[in-house]
Amino acid sequence: MVVERLGFDPAALTQASSSHEPAPTFGTYVPVVSDAVSEATRQTYTPYWNRILKHWRHLELTQPTPSMIKQLAETVRQNVVVRRNTRNGRGAVELVIAALRCIYQHAMDDGLITEAQNPARRVRKPPRLPSGRFALPADRLGEIHRIAAQTGNDPQLDSLLLRFHEETAARRGGALAMRTLHDLDPDQCLVRLHEKGGTSRWQPVSPTLMQCLQDHAEERGAPRGEQVLRYRNGNPLTRRRYDYLWERLGRHLRWVAAQQVTIHWLRYTTLTWVERNFSYAIARAFAGHIDNSGGVGTTATYVEAGIHEVATALAALTGEPHPLARQHTRDEPPIAMID
Repeated sequence: MVVERLGFDPAALTQASSSHEPAPTFGTYVPVVSDAVSEATRQTYTPYWNRILKHWRHLELTQPTPSMIKQLAETVRQNVVVRRNTRNGRGAVELVIAALRCIYQHAMDDGLITEAQNPARRVRKPPRLPSGRFALPADRLGEIHRIAAQTGNDPQLDSLLLRFHEETAARRGGALAMRTLHDLDPDQCLVRLHEKGGTSRWQPVSPTLMQCLQDHAEERGAPRGEQVLRYRNGNPLTRRRYDYLWERLGRHLRWVAAQQVTIHWLRYTTLTWVERNFSYAIARAFAGHIDNSGGVGTTATYVEAGIHEVATALAALTGEPHPLARQHTRDEPPIAMID
């Protein structure tokens, strides 16, 4: 009686449900997601999106199950390219799941699927193993600098790269994204680093390094507003230079090859030194970390270090005065202390 009074047929509900448009296939939707993400995200996920398309190109987004995702991840793990820093394919499994989550998150944002139709959220990533990196002692750093300066087809460039990453604790992307004119501030000895997550920050460098960066850009013909670091022929530097550098160092230094040392170890080395000699807050600012996901607590919001403190730590690290550095003394208490 209620249905009759409302004036509709229950069968119409079934018809409306069955007439709902199907979800797009991976073949049609992955290109949409690829165009919507940043260049860095695209470079990271494209190899795994290609694997997904190879197996699921004609499947609708709602068809894969958690078990199918686990099977795909295992297939990727078994066919991973064995590198010298491989961890039995754990990184590949983590990335293929992350690549799928990216696809499904965009599909939910576009209203193509519901959260309940997202199978990737029910598949856990493998837990990350502790990093094998550690801070290098001074004698090991000296060996690296000596071999870099005495071998290879461009020792000047390689020595500049090592010095840059030791002073700034920057990631590779920060060095490669650095532009003349916009990202060099010679008056205050600052470089602007554009790194992962679309973040950017001004990082203090020594007067010596700033002069070397300017001379390098001028000698190698870097156009105004273009990339600073360049090869001898004037072409912009790429990530392949880092691979070549550490492969060469590993041929001359067996411990470099055995420990799988890369440029990221210099970041560990510098930040460890800053934390030991100054404070965790200054090391955090030096690294450019901006979130509290590492479990440091809300206190980090109130004790965040500024650029002057980072410059002070850099001056102590390099032994050169910096225009933004302050004398490293104990701060006076903000209120009068009672005896």
